[in-house]
Amino acid sequence: MKKGVIFDMDGLMFDTERLWDTFWEPACEALGVPMPADRAAFYASGRGLAGQYLLEHIREYFPMIDPQKMLDKVWQVGDARFAQGVPCKPGLKELLATLEEKGIPRIVASSSPRNMIEQNLQTTGTARYFHDVVCGADVQRSKPAPDIFLEAARRLGLDCRDCVVLEDSFNGVRAGHAAGALTVMVPDLAQPDEEIRQLYDYCCHDLFEVRDLLLAGRL
Repeated sequence: MKKGVIFDMDGLMFDTERLWDTFWEPACEALGVPMPADRAAFYASGRGLAGQYLLEHIREYFPMIDPQKMLDKVWQVGDARFAQGVPCKPGLKELLATLEEKGIPRIVASSSPRNMIEQNLQTTGTARYFHDVVCGADVQRSKPAPDIFLEAARRLGLDCRDCVVLEDSFNGVRAGHAAGALTVMVPDLAQPDEEIRQLYDYCCHDLFEVRDLLLAGRL
């Protein structure tokens, strides 16, 4: 059994990936810029991006505006929506309770801003289960680089090879694999392709299945 569990947040713990898609239009309206002509491609190709990768994505679709200004507005819209609370993914609280019972340390490693992470943990009542939080600003390189998971393991006092990484995104799986962690994918909006199937150790339908693997001694 591994010694620690590292949780991604958006799309893994909380059903927020769909919400993120709804923030761009009001942000565009506030800034007076048009939405991309191909919204589906914009949304799909932007999921799982963070840091410089996300800014480059925004620059591609919104060349008329500073990408950081656009991102700041999207985060502002997101702050207001997330303050109303977010839905937990199936099995989250049951998995967290089991990990707590077994005394296995837990930490969140998300590319989202720290205030959003902490707000979501508070409004869902899950903050008490976690020993610490690592956000995108805490590391130099974003996923698919392994930095955020290596830092999370360090804060738990563990080698990343002794940790389980739980992820829903392609870049998250790439980062977990690169960090040397036992990587479990719980797909949300994107199903794994051949590349991703070569990188994860397990793929679960939901967090209940992750809990079953844990109880079976396979994690």
